[in-house]
Amino acid sequence: MTHDLVIRGGTVVDGTGAPRRIADVAIDGETITAVGVVPGKGRTEIDASGHIVTPGWVDIHTHYDGQVSWDPYLSPSCWHGVTTVVMGNCGVGFAPVKPHFRDRLINIMEGVEDIPGTALTEGITWEWETYPEYLDALAKKSYAMDVCSQVPHAAIRTYVMGEKGGDNEAASAEEIAAMSTLVGEALDAGAFGFTTSRITAHRTSDGKVVPGTQVSIDEMEGFGDALSKAGHGVFEVVSDINFDGIPGSLTDKEEIDWMSDLSRRKKVKFTYLLFQNPGNTDKWRSTIDMTSSAQAAGAELYPQVSMRPTGIIMGLQSSFHMFMGRPTYDALADLPFEEQVEKMKQPDIRAAIISEKSDKLPFEGTALRYDMMFRLEQADGTLDYEPSLESSVQEFAKRAGVSEEAILYDMMMENDGNGYIYVILVNYGDYNLNFVHELMDNPTVISAGSDAGAHCGAICDAAMPTFMLSHWTRDRKAGPTVSIEKVVERQTRATARLYDLNDRGVLAPGMKADINVIDYEKINSSRPKMVPDLPAGGKRLLQTATGYRATIVSGVVTFENGIATGALPGKLLRSAPNAFTPAAALAIA
Repeated sequence: MTHDLVIRGGTVVDGTGAPRRIADVAIDGETITAVGVVPGKGRTEIDASGHIVTPGWVDIHTHYDGQVSWDPYLSPSCWHGVTTVVMGNCGVGFAPVKPHFRDRLINIMEGVEDIPGTALTEGITWEWETYPEYLDALAKKSYAMDVCSQVPHAAIRTYVMGEKGGDNEAASAEEIAAMSTLVGEALDAGAFGFTTSRITAHRTSDGKVVPGTQVSIDEMEGFGDALSKAGHGVFEVVSDINFDGIPGSLTDKEEIDWMSDLSRRKKVKFTYLLFQNPGNTDKWRSTIDMTSSAQAAGAELYPQVSMRPTGIIMGLQSSFHMFMGRPTYDALADLPFEEQVEKMKQPDIRAAIISEKSDKLPFEGTALRYDMMFRLEQADGTLDYEPSLESSVQEFAKRAGVSEEAILYDMMMENDGNGYIYVILVNYGDYNLNFVHELMDNPTVISAGSDAGAHCGAICDAAMPTFMLSHWTRDRKAGPTVSIEKVVERQTRATARLYDLNDRGVLAPGMKADINVIDYEKINSSRPKMVPDLPAGGKRLLQTATGYRATIVSGVVTFENGIATGALPGKLLRSAPNAFTPAAALAIA
């Protein structure tokens, strides 16, 4: 028998958590047809000896809602072995929208997710008003991976309530019913869920809280009704859960209670983002305990946890850094970058900038912690995402007997002004990731939070899937590592199942042929680089990867050794009850 493609002699890590084994993988059309000894030849063959063969990564927390208009590759995820993305997270997105509120939705996305408004304005094609029309527009396009979309609260609220919705005024019963109807229409058209932002830290670009923040549980009930009637979809919540004393926010118990109550009564699946509280580093344990109790009582409630610290990368070309707003720096800020760096090397300019203060920087004087700032790139060229307290800017300054700002300045000036500081905000209260290691053993905790497509000027966590494999299974020094089998399962089968994508995430006959062939010893992320490749010349931090020998989507090789083949077999997926449950998936389950 001849197959379309045979991956020959690789170490198969199949996504179920089962022990790795040497096997061939045969593919015909979009489907895996054999895993084991494959005697038949392939029209195309990949020699995977010495490599691991895994399912393609399924990244469920992305923000490509605008980028899908202009970028068929959905970079940077395409460079990191991702074969399916879920977007529309955190309650923000671009449908439904009335024409005169397009700028409002851009303003929200720019503020919450740090995507340049100019890029969104120029790049989004606006071929839609309603959410079903948005999906129809995306369905006409081809991509390097499959795309799933969720309907966002901010857009729904703005569409129904106009200015009142944006100002977070209470919705009437009639308005809640109208919003519920729209969400139902979106789910019937193929949305994979509904998302809401209840976290007060999310702000629009003009400083307002996002539409939907701290609204009534009655409003949440209306969205639960829509999901219940549709019979599919996930309710994603980003809130102030696990933080303390946020004015106007519910307590942790109240947040868990309304989600679990609604889940049980209406048979709705929930997922919420869980962060480690930097001021109360073990508080997550009580949140997990409450979640476990809710699960035991019949609620479907799944915490999402980022597998590395949540923070920003601060450099001279980032969206913001410590020296913005200081008069001497601001006088140089509009110069060509190379000229700016040459001037900043001058001792008198260095001294002036370090001595001045800023009235612009959002976190100066509030949550400024030099013990949570670290040089990202080490002397050997590696990137340290789990640094020790001893390597912090605070400790460097103590040892050198100089100010922390002097250390920051000099670190940022490294590599001709391309030095980066890793500024950690949450998920690092103990100066290690041991709490994440512990949570990996909880099967209901989902590994997510890459925010791929967002935070263009300060974060590049789209590289998270590559980090998961390289750091957690091979490079970690601050604590125990994790098996390759577990890490692969965490970002394939586990993430796919949350969104009922039961046709992928496992290497088995009958499953979708989304596959990575990986040179395990070489798998790594590159150092961040600021690139002006967005519409309107917008800049973003990008990280590519090494070690991906091949990425395959629907049986078609899309990337070889990090280079695009030009094939675009990916497409918009539309959710529906049991839409992605082939017989093979039922057998595996």
